[in-house]
Amino acid sequence: MDIELVAEGLQFPEGPIAMADGSVILTEIKGQRLTRVTPDGKKETVVETGGGPNGAAIGPDGAIWITNNGGSFVWLERDGLTIPGPTPPTHTGGMIQRYDLTSGKLETVYEACDGKRLVGPNDIVFDRSGGFWFSDHGCSTEDGRKNGAVYYARADGSQITRQRDHLISPNGIGLSPEETVVYVADTMLGRLWAFDVEAPGKLAEGPGFAPGRVIANLPDYQLLDSLAVEASGKVCVATIINGGVTIFDPNGTTEHVAVPDLVVTNICFGGPDMTTAWITASATGKLYKATWPRPGLKLNFNA
Repeated sequence: MDIELVAEGLQFPEGPIAMADGSVILTEIKGQRLTRVTPDGKKETVVETGGGPNGAAIGPDGAIWITNNGGSFVWLERDGLTIPGPTPPTHTGGMIQRYDLTSGKLETVYEACDGKRLVGPNDIVFDRSGGFWFSDHGCSTEDGRKNGAVYYARADGSQITRQRDHLISPNGIGLSPEETVVYVADTMLGRLWAFDVEAPGKLAEGPGFAPGRVIANLPDYQLLDSLAVEASGKVCVATIINGGVTIFDPNGTTEHVAVPDLVVTNICFGGPDMTTAWITASATGKLYKATWPRPGLKLNFNA
């Protein structure tokens, strides 16, 4: 697959949103901001968020909703690559932010659930009803790791629920075309989970002792990051170490598209026929564009 370099010099880009005007708004986790990249590769700051803006999505209100990990990484420079390191001792938790593109107002909507502080919110997807699923990646500590979770919340700030707890490192999150399945990529396990949806905002119990169904586990040492779903139902997951995008069929088979970066973190779809793929290559600070062989699933809300 041919890929085209669109922009470089980004500080660990993630969370791309394909905008209606042909631009891409993405997060720069290390840069602590949202940035707009125009089709000709020019960059402009949208808003300084602080913390660590990770995932982003357009909500039913036309605003950008941001999963902010609160600055859960120390940044390492190795062989010209930017690599996320351990969590600094100053980290206290993350948040869900909302940025109004019209007014320029940035606000924090959620910081906790049932009195428990969010640790490291990571990725986000809105369902048809206007609520959103998001992953909390957890974080590292001196004594090990704080596990992550999967949450559901309402965009009016009225409700947040923890739907799965004690997951190792949930990262990318997306919905099947019918919205009957929530897919979650677990970074450390190299595993794609499928959680069946019982009702809007509520997951069904997992099979047996498992929290959900396993679509596939990648062999050897590969790490999974954020994801996007194709209109066909295939799940495209950004892949670290084996840099590129791994395409998971719900039947468990996989294929791999290589991207020239060790740390590929996200993919989103756009364009008139949804076959334009935008891919964040984060260790080298680049945004790539490719023509995907199949159309991506159109998200419920756009701007």
